[in-house]
Amino acid sequence: MHLHWRYLGIVALGGALGTAARDAISTALPAQNGVSWSIFWINITGALLLGVLLESLARRGPDEGRRRILRLLLGTGVLGGFTTYSTLATSTAALFLAHRNLTGTGYALLTVLAGAVATGAGIAIASRLHSRKDAA
Repeated sequence: MHLHWRYLGIVALGGALGTAARDAISTALPAQNGVSWSIFWINITGALLLGVLLESLARRGPDEGRRRILRLLLGTGVLGGFTTYSTLATSTAALFLAHRNLTGTGYALLTVLAGAVATGAGIAIASRLHSRKDAA
């Protein structure tokens, strides 16, 4: 069962770390002309790392013990706090409200599609690394 207090604490700790990292980056690199490229790259990087993490953990065995703790801490916690599709939605809505419909549509589509590609790339990277390890 996933709803143990210790698991919730692990997710909360990871989420605090990921959120702090996202906030530091997005504060250092604010939006330009209403487009938050830092949030775009945060989401893409997070999607890539999540693909690597989950594929790596899945190849090592069932979701239990240390693998579950790593998934909850790093995946749900750190990367869940690091990425932010709510900010993507807010930024996109702001672009539409500013009558920048094409920019808003492009920003949203680019983020979602690039995120999907990044996740696939992360899975492929982890798969390839795992195959090399098995071959060695």
